[in-house]
Amino acid sequence: MARLAWVSLHHQARPPEAMAGIDCLRFSSVPQLLEQSTASDVVVLDGPADAMGKAALGLRRHTAYQQALIYTAQPGDDWCAALTDGIAPNDPNQISVAWSQWNERLQVFNRGLPPQRLDHRVLCWLWLRPTATLLPVRDCRSAGIYRYPLVEAIAADSSFNSFGWLQQKRQENLLEAGSLTDRIRQCSQCQSSRLNYVDVCPECHGLDIARQPSLHCFVCGHVAPQQEFLKGELLICPNCLSRLRHIGSDYDRPMENYRCRDCSAFFIDAEVDVRCFDCDHNEQPDDLRVREVRHFGLSETGRLACHQGLDDNALTASSFQRQKLMGESDFLEALNWQMAIARRYSGSASTTIASVLGLKLMNLEALLGQAGEGRTIAMLDNLVERLMQVIRDTDRCMRGSEDVLWLLLPQASAGGLQRLQQRLEEAVMTLHDRNESPLELRFVGCVLPDQIQTDEDAPLLLARLNGDLN
Repeated sequence: MARLAWVSLHHQARPPEAMAGIDCLRFSSVPQLLEQSTASDVVVLDGPADAMGKAALGLRRHTAYQQALIYTAQPGDDWCAALTDGIAPNDPNQISVAWSQWNERLQVFNRGLPPQRLDHRVLCWLWLRPTATLLPVRDCRSAGIYRYPLVEAIAADSSFNSFGWLQQKRQENLLEAGSLTDRIRQCSQCQSSRLNYVDVCPECHGLDIARQPSLHCFVCGHVAPQQEFLKGELLICPNCLSRLRHIGSDYDRPMENYRCRDCSAFFIDAEVDVRCFDCDHNEQPDDLRVREVRHFGLSETGRLACHQGLDDNALTASSFQRQKLMGESDFLEALNWQMAIARRYSGSASTTIASVLGLKLMNLEALLGQAGEGRTIAMLDNLVERLMQVIRDTDRCMRGSEDVLWLLLPQASAGGLQRLQQRLEEAVMTLHDRNESPLELRFVGCVLPDQIQTDEDAPLLLARLNGDLN
């Protein structure tokens, strides 16, 4: 049974009656919890949303609780979403099950070695939560506007360049970018996003500009502010002294809407200068750096590294090569290439045929509950190994997630696709013990180019096929 700590951030908060039957210790603050000699397995924070966010940040900075399951008793703010494991289940048995799965995954992380380095600790946090991602949080007090609280907390440095670190791990293929949160622009000098966009005169770049109506004399072509044409109740051109009676025949209102009080220039649209509030650098909008703010999660290479060993990059690379596994970007590029070839030569005598096969493990949750985390991960790895023995050397595979595999099969017809599916079904029957439930697989296939849609690319094709798997 997991040791549960209930941290009440206001005096009225008490554990619900459902928690009364389990080992639940009550604390009034995070410092009081940290004073305990033995760390709790699971923590539940209760209190105002902002207070829970600050408490979660303090716990994640402490080495004893960087990886621990931390819940909130009620909905919290964005910091809670980025630092905790969500709202605590009402049933304490669900907490015990979640902690058991967490503990089983911890045992197989990095061959049982505890995480010591920053990158190992962040990857471990993601490994222990298969569906979790590193979430950005908007903080206008920060020069970068967005921060990644979990990375900063584990690094124990609020000024840590989490953006740069995450991009580095993405280039190492340990992390992959997820959903897009925002797109921001940064100063090219100091990378600050605290910028001021100022309308200025396109002639002298002065700030003192104003919208001012003007007139255009058709007789001499003179353009000047409207008040210069007004002589009593008449409109008279100050340049040629012609009387202007009818708009459209004697004069009109030009498109120029602005006038600079410094150089008296007229212009239609002002130019925009960008001035950084932090370093006072002045530049054009096109010179700004554009940065995408995204969620980050474990890549398939990262998952394999967490299982095979984080310090042995050669082992991870050779394992991927031996298993004919590809990263997502490489697989999508190869699939796009095959789709282009299939469309180009469709209908000719030398038609190039390729197929895509997707398979999903339908009873993953049941296996986790029956066989445990470690045994289930071993079964999934054995499934991939057996799959590589069945397919050809020219075929390639991508793990879309822990329970989904995609195969790219050049020169494979519909009949070949069906035969491969039968061989895979026969192979998986040997991957479980008698006391365990068999692996339940669901397949979906597509033959190129006959079964692809017009203007469909690789990501759209996999998304359409994935809908048939779920």
